[in-house]
Amino acid sequence: MKLVIYEDHTFENFYPLSLIRPVFDLRCGASSLGDKLRRHFAGLEVVYFIREYLVPTFKQNNGSATVNDCSALDGDLLITNGRWLCLKSAVTAEGEEEIATHGDSVVYIRANRETVARCRGDSFCELLRNLKEALPGRSVDEELISYNWNLVHHNPDAITADFEALGETGVHGEMHPLSCVYGDESQVFVAPGAVIHPTVVLDSTGGPILIEEGVIVFPHTRIEGPCTIGRDTQIVGGKIREGCSIGPVCRVGGEVEESIIHGYSNKYHDGFLGHAYVGEWVNLGAMTTNSDLKNDYSTVEVKLNGKTIDTGDSKVGSFIGDHTKTSIGTLFNTGTVVGMMTNILGGSEILPKSIPSFCLFANGKAFKGFGLRKLLETAETAMGRRKVTLTEADREVLIHAYDSTKEERMEAVKKARREIRRG
Repeated sequence: MKLVIYEDHTFENFYPLSLIRPVFDLRCGASSLGDKLRRHFAGLEVVYFIREYLVPTFKQNNGSATVNDCSALDGDLLITNGRWLCLKSAVTAEGEEEIATHGDSVVYIRANRETVARCRGDSFCELLRNLKEALPGRSVDEELISYNWNLVHHNPDAITADFEALGETGVHGEMHPLSCVYGDESQVFVAPGAVIHPTVVLDSTGGPILIEEGVIVFPHTRIEGPCTIGRDTQIVGGKIREGCSIGPVCRVGGEVEESIIHGYSNKYHDGFLGHAYVGEWVNLGAMTTNSDLKNDYSTVEVKLNGKTIDTGDSKVGSFIGDHTKTSIGTLFNTGTVVGMMTNILGGSEILPKSIPSFCLFANGKAFKGFGLRKLLETAETAMGRRKVTLTEADREVLIHAYDSTKEERMEAVKKARREIRRG
């Protein structure tokens, strides 16, 4: 049997974070959605179906992965929606043929080789359509992630599940005697090669703490579980509240609560980040802060792809795309969506709740900024500082993202020009 992991049509719901990665590469807990599916259905050969323009970078990052290859769709298949948050599911690869749904969305399809051979068409989408007509369906109580804020909402439970799946506990790295575990020590894992400096508190009373290899935690840091700190990350005098997934290769200080920092990003200085998802290669300037709670405690609305969506949650922070930079003192409103590769100059006012990609945002207005060539040069410099190369595949996917976000960006720029002329 083969495991097929695919993106469905809802990938735009995860912008800007899904602009340059498949939805199942988004993190929840200590691992991605795709990691959880591969772990749950361990031992199966995996085939992926994603947007075509993402294939070069996905293959670059995943070695010999089989991607968008319909010839690999032979034999028995377990086809899984990449949005499936597969934590402690009872679903197994073996079983009766069926289509399992949650609401209007497919969670998984289990089909034998005869049915697959009969339903195969010229594309993966055609196979899905034919299987939906051929197989019996049933509703299942499995979690499908629909928006970025769902990832943040489920992050504490996902951290706990990932910690249990790891099956390791104890301090195997270097922990100074003037630091301590406050709570159940069996709920803490400090990997070999991690270093915990003096006056650090690992508080496991609220959930497990997972600290990966190469992490350095500097003095006067408090980390509350559930929490996971990815490899080679540095926590610099941080107040890391519950429900945080940070890293790999991040530099984080100040206060962070129930947030996901995907990797290779900096929040080195003071400032609050709460109920947020931050992409890769982001740099948050000193005192950059987001609101995650409205003064009237009502549910937070998010503006996404030109539509206003009620999240149903009262605590929602910001969602910041890859390679975005903020200046000192930047203030984000509750439920703000910030595009990728944008330079934001903060000020005394809270910024609007939707900021386009690949622009310069200053004085409450969007400008064309430095242009794509300069942005790519900056990305190459930033990645080089972490000894990572900006490859040709990386460039191409960033150019595609630039082109696909042009309409939204130009509308914001034209609006800014009209406001300036009115004076």
